[in-house]
Amino acid sequence: MQAAAPVKIRLATLAPKDTSPHKSLQQMGESWRKSTGDQVQLTIYTDGTMGGEADMVRRMRVGQIQAAMLTGPGLSQIEDSVSGLQLLPMMFRSLDEFDYAFEKLRPGLEKKFRDKGFEVLCWGDLGWVRLFSKQPGRRIDDFRKMKVFVWSGDSRSADVMRALRVNPVPAEQTDVLPGLQTGLFDMVPSVPIYALAGQFYGPASHMLEINWVPLVGATIVLKKSWDATPADKRPALLQAAAEAGKQIRAQGRKESDEAVAAMVKRSLKVIQPTPDDLADWVRFADEAHSKIRGKLVPAEMFDEVSKLVKEYRAKAK
Repeated sequence: MQAAAPVKIRLATLAPKDTSPHKSLQQMGESWRKSTGDQVQLTIYTDGTMGGEADMVRRMRVGQIQAAMLTGPGLSQIEDSVSGLQLLPMMFRSLDEFDYAFEKLRPGLEKKFRDKGFEVLCWGDLGWVRLFSKQPGRRIDDFRKMKVFVWSGDSRSADVMRALRVNPVPAEQTDVLPGLQTGLFDMVPSVPIYALAGQFYGPASHMLEINWVPLVGATIVLKKSWDATPADKRPALLQAAAEAGKQIRAQGRKESDEAVAAMVKRSLKVIQPTPDDLADWVRFADEAHSKIRGKLVPAEMFDEVSKLVKEYRAKAK
């Protein structure tokens, strides 16, 4: 009797080659290969070689690739409500707060992705997004004078920025460094680990250290491809994926802190906001939230996240 042909899964990511997220995915792939006796084979395309996240989603929909590790903007192309984790500036004061809300929201989000034909293999995050700029900036009015990078697939974010008197310039993630070098934009929100790997800190040599938003991501696979894997092996495949997600989160948070220290040695200037600066940002975030609710983040999801944050703070007291 002929053995079934192996299930080949091509996975794309913006993560640079040999960084810890890439290595975690490689370990997952190796574990899949071993636990299924070569029946599930994973090939990983790093560094945005399959294009930006919108391109990756398009490629999955037409079956050119079967899986991707995406951040909030890419995931939002499939399921809007994931934006509640990533597009709410300064909603979360700490990563503990974020973790609490996320664990409560996760089952519902995974069901929504499944209903749309995608299986979530694992979630991860890379800690806080910081604001990297060419000129030093402390308060929102400083940043209103700058041209701000926004992901080209995300026209609604650009609309909200304009409503908040911020000047967005849409581009692909792969265009960040040349865009900073040529003056296409002056500021990019980024996690430090990507700013270091992408060398954004060269032209954008100032970093405002505020907890803007956590950079949330998930590794997803087409349900059709997932359903083609041997059913009796799926628990082992999911276990390896969960392990990769845990590693990505723990390493990502740790390496983001280490990346700041590495960039400071290479001339990055870290700006610590004063209490008055922070109060200015909180006022701005409140104004932003009123424009984001129902526009960028579905109202129901926005309200749920707000409720969970309040719940966490009440318990913490």
